Amino acid sequence: MRLSKETKNRIMKFQKNEITEYFIYKNLAGTANRHNKRVLNHISKDELRHYNFWKKYTGKDVRPDRLSIWKYLLIAKLFGLTFGVKLMEKGEESAQATYAKVRLPGVRRIISEEDRHEKKLINLINEERLRYVGSMVLGLNDALVELTGALAGFTLALQNTRLIAMAGLITGVAASMSMAASEYLSTKTESSSKSPAKASLYTGSAYVVTVILLIMPFLLFSNLYLALGVTIFNAIMIIAIFNFYISVAKDLPFRKRFFEMASISLGIAALTFVIGFFIRIFLGI
Repeated sequence: MRLSKETKNRIMKFQKNEITEYFIYKNLAGTANRHNKRVLNHISKDELRHYNFWKKYTGKDVRPDRLSIWKYLLIAKLFGLTFGVKLMEKGEESAQATYAKVRLPGVRRIISEEDRHEKKLINLINEERLRYVGSMVLGLNDALVELTGALAGFTLALQNTRLIAMAGLITGVAASMSMAASEYLSTKTESSSKSPAKASLYTGSAYVVTVILLIMPFLLFSNLYLALGVTIFNAIMIIAIFNFYISVAKDLPFRKRFFEMASISLGIAALTFVIGFFIRIFLGI
């Protein structure tokens, strides 16, 4: 079939995408457990078949994008297999829309496989950390609400960044241990496949990391209100990053969850800031 230069160049880009994804899935399969290895190998074979489908029209081999392979393998290693794979697939949605513009025999089948079959297979990936997302949400949300509010109250009540950091650290460490213990007992009473020890660890770890990021500004800056402002900024960034992770990994809406979590945390912070002001006046400090 005679193709225009524009169509041929477009198809070669499709080839590059497919062969790049083939190597990504193949490499991920090499480090996965038995169940996930089977799923990832299945998808990688589909990607190679799609590559060969496009190759029939160009008659040329195309090299994969090595930078993209490295990037997504690193993302999957740092943030989890499900997040890495789904983030990559979200980036390929625009490519699938472009497939429809190429009117060639067999293209509709490729689009259908990319859109339905692969998504179905990706949802079969079984990753331990996603079973404990609820525990991470509990630790993260509790730390944001409690500690952002506490630090806002301490700012007006104590008027000293070192004292605020010390009080916040004591409060945060005690609360993280309390939350971890509560999650352990709560999970133990549930009839689920989750390990109480692991659920406790995820909750406590999320809490401690949040505590460190929220208290750090009071150790770095001497100006009370600058430190509080940076703490609130950190809280917003934590909420944004975590909700982006959840929205990608579990296919949930980002905006609604972000604004809901941010409104609760910042609302509590504003309220305790005012409470701290009145406590300071009442006690004559």
